[in-house]
Amino acid sequence: MIIVVLTVVVWWAWGHAKHASRQNEQRIVSPHRGDIRKVVTTTGSLLPKNRLEIKPPVSGRLEQILVQEGDSVKAGQTIAWMSSTERAALLDAARGQGEESLKYWQEVYKPIPLIAPIDGEVIVGTIQPGQTLTTADPVVVLSDRLIVRAQVDETDIGRIQKGQKATISLDAYPDTRIDATVDHIYYESQVVNNVTIYKVDLLPSDVPVFFRSGMSANIEFVQESKENILVLPISAVQKKDGESFVLRRDSRGKVEKRDVEIGLEDDRNVEIVSGVTEDDEIVLRTQKYSPPKASSGGNPMMPQRRKR
Repeated sequence: MIIVVLTVVVWWAWGHAKHASRQNEQRIVSPHRGDIRKVVTTTGSLLPKNRLEIKPPVSGRLEQILVQEGDSVKAGQTIAWMSSTERAALLDAARGQGEESLKYWQEVYKPIPLIAPIDGEVIVGTIQPGQTLTTADPVVVLSDRLIVRAQVDETDIGRIQKGQKATISLDAYPDTRIDATVDHIYYESQVVNNVTIYKVDLLPSDVPVFFRSGMSANIEFVQESKENILVLPISAVQKKDGESFVLRRDSRGKVEKRDVEIGLEDDRNVEIVSGVTEDDEIVLRTQKYSPPKASSGGNPMMPQRRKR
């Protein structure tokens, strides 16, 4: 009984589907001038090219901090003053003896300056005066400049080379695109989520003020690009036996096959080197399905009302 029911259902569904019709829908497009870029896309993050922690040479107490986060510093600039543990203890004792004693020991026992060894920007500066420090505690962290470190799949790394142009957009600022250049391609691979990747460092041509270390970035490596060329939608060009052609409509409305020579292409457009011009009308055929017509027989599994 079950086999008979299944057979009837399959027969009804097949018969119902036969009424679904496939129709060709035509759309007319013309070649136009445009740009094409062949790119490799990936993701990465902002980070300092050279992250330098400024730590005290001896344990002690921070007396004065002269910079704050976001400040630019020069090599040789004093960024903080601190007292060794012995000086801090001596000053605390002198402070209890009066202002004159305190001033004397402050002149005799000089504080230790912390000097910036490089030109850069302060990206971390949370330590406040009066805090006790050890030689392992960074007073400030400097960055010479922010870069973008991309993660490139091993299948794409062969398409990346030093000096190659790229564009960067941040998740936090998706409408802003920054030009960049490949600075370094790492030799050692890493496995991330079972995928072998290579790190690639990019130098932005300009570092906007809103750049922050750790921001997520989207990167497009420009492999090849052409501007102001004749292009068509990639779906308008058909290929057969190694030849490319389009369907051209003449002034009488007759559609004919026209061979074309194509060049660079991306995921949307293809370059037309020869074969058609901007004045030509190209037929772009797409298939659409019309819904099946209602069957007069209905569903054989549903109860039928008897006609009187």
